[in-house]
Amino acid sequence: MANLIGYCCDGDDRLLVAEFMPNDTLAKHLFHWENQTIEWAMRLRVAYYISQALEYCSTKGWPLYHDLNAYRVLFDENGDPRLSCFGLMKNSRDGKSYSTNLAYTPPEYLRNGRVTPESVIFSFGTVLLDLLSGKRIPPSHALDIMRGRNIQAVMDSHLEGNYSIEVATTLVNLASQCLQYEPRDRPGIKKLVSILEPLQKKIEVPSYVMLGFAKPVEEPQAPPTPQRPLSPMGDACSRMDLTAIYQILFTTHYRDDEGSNELSFQEWTQQMRDMLDARKRGDSAFKDKDFKAAIDCYTQFVDVGIMVSPTVFARRSLCYLMCDQPDAALRDAMQAQIVYPDWPTAFYMQAVALSKLNMQSDAVDMLNEASQLEEKRQKSTRVP
Repeated sequence: MANLIGYCCDGDDRLLVAEFMPNDTLAKHLFHWENQTIEWAMRLRVAYYISQALEYCSTKGWPLYHDLNAYRVLFDENGDPRLSCFGLMKNSRDGKSYSTNLAYTPPEYLRNGRVTPESVIFSFGTVLLDLLSGKRIPPSHALDIMRGRNIQAVMDSHLEGNYSIEVATTLVNLASQCLQYEPRDRPGIKKLVSILEPLQKKIEVPSYVMLGFAKPVEEPQAPPTPQRPLSPMGDACSRMDLTAIYQILFTTHYRDDEGSNELSFQEWTQQMRDMLDARKRGDSAFKDKDFKAAIDCYTQFVDVGIMVSPTVFARRSLCYLMCDQPDAALRDAMQAQIVYPDWPTAFYMQAVALSKLNMQSDAVDMLNEASQLEEKRQKSTRVP
């Protein structure tokens, strides 16, 4: 899945911010290619990866993926196919959203306007048909061709001589099953995965090689240091020195949380004690540098929601960075800023996460803003 990073609100505008996918869509590579079409092994990989993504969504409680089509499949910097997260968000509570060409929509949607898990399988069948044919064929027309057992009429002519008839027949039959008129006649998502997995070819070959472009070799670079002198935290973040950041957060403890939560005697419930116990266990794991355990414990603390702690978000952000999860680290750093808008540490942690995501310009902005906030703090403390 392509990760959802956050959202923006500006007046009446509402924007979702997703992970950047630099290598276009499946539709571009299938229908509008210039130098080379997608080779057979890569098409098999795309089908398999999509089925895995849909299975993941289903197991996580998101069985409805809206408008699944070749434009929803994106390619990341490694050339690996990723499913856009936006398909999970279209009126997903009522299952009533579908906006693609009506010729490609599930029959049950045309009957009652509702999308079901079986509708997602139908849409997967249309993508599978795209992969086989290299062009957009209305499902009803494709089924007529498939019934005639004319595999060659379905297959992309540019693939001629480069695929096994046996494997192609398996995929054509699978697409036919997915496109059945009655939802109950379509296969389940687990069956799709189990059929596609053993068909994979060139497993050792990276996707970017099969797509015919060079893999970017850029390593995350530290953002340029602001002109003004930096605090130890600012210096550590500008160098992306996670060990130094850890030491500072550990030493600072919860001093920056003072005043952010004032609890009455009545609020000291058992739930409150359990929450603080979770934070205590998180602190212990953080001290021992068991970052995965710290994430779990701090998450228990955050999920209760009785009190908020910018330090917990900052610590969990660092834990995510240590576990190579910069997207999650960025979200936590942003949450720390929401809780404590003028806290330099929140901005510094965002700078590090953005650098890890190769968003250098944004990282520089965050680093500068953090240093400005620190400078204001220092001036205010010097005023008698």
